[in-house]
Amino acid sequence: MPELPEVETVVRSLAPHLAGRRILSAEFRSRLVTPGNQRQLARKLEGRTITGVRRRGKFIVIMLDQGTLAVHLGMTGKLLLDAATTAHTHGTFTLDDGVLLYDDPRQFGRIEWNPARIAALGPEPLEITLEDFRARLRARKSQVKPLLLNQRFLAGMGNIYVDEALFAAGIHPLALASRITEIRATKLHQAIREILTLAIEHRGSSISDYVDAEGARGNFQVLHRVYGREGEACLKCGAPIKKIVVTQRGTHFCPRCQRK
Repeated sequence: MPELPEVETVVRSLAPHLAGRRILSAEFRSRLVTPGNQRQLARKLEGRTITGVRRRGKFIVIMLDQGTLAVHLGMTGKLLLDAATTAHTHGTFTLDDGVLLYDDPRQFGRIEWNPARIAALGPEPLEITLEDFRARLRARKSQVKPLLLNQRFLAGMGNIYVDEALFAAGIHPLALASRITEIRATKLHQAIREILTLAIEHRGSSISDYVDAEGARGNFQVLHRVYGREGEACLKCGAPIKKIVVTQRGTHFCPRCQRK
């Protein structure tokens, strides 16, 4: 699933092309991707001017002169500029200059009008202060891996970058959040910021379907230190990277470098 760096990359590739564009018409073809009244949504969008594009958590937020359209890419969703339609094109936005397509083979993504769930998202990982981050950890008795995946705790973190940040901070994915010391919490806060920033610079991780709005892949996957490296030697200590399942997510870590 595209996470914060991938969504940020898509937003940055979209924004220069969409700002100021007018939506002439919209068409939706999937009840899964666009639940509710599709014709009504198309009417709301017709004639609207796009005033900007931003990211909130894993959502792409398209701001209009009236209302807001939010896109969540799910597992395999793509927003593509001036691309050819396919059997998986479930949204078409005809603009006064160009076309924006939503492609999604597995149809786990969503296109929504003013979704309330964005307001329920937690703070942004690149914006939360160290003091707030440590306080939020202390207040939670859950294991740290599922906590960091919780979008109400932090908005935008996903499986890849949680695994990478926990490795960089030397914290076991099953460690209890409330028991993480201030020193280790500080390392985790710093690791999250540094890894997300570097991943954005490398345009995200293209492991399967992810591409930006112009169809270009990211390359941060070549810098992964634990994610997807089960059985390979840890780059710090040489021990084999281990994979376990945490809340139905494959979780990669070094059993020697990461402790509870």
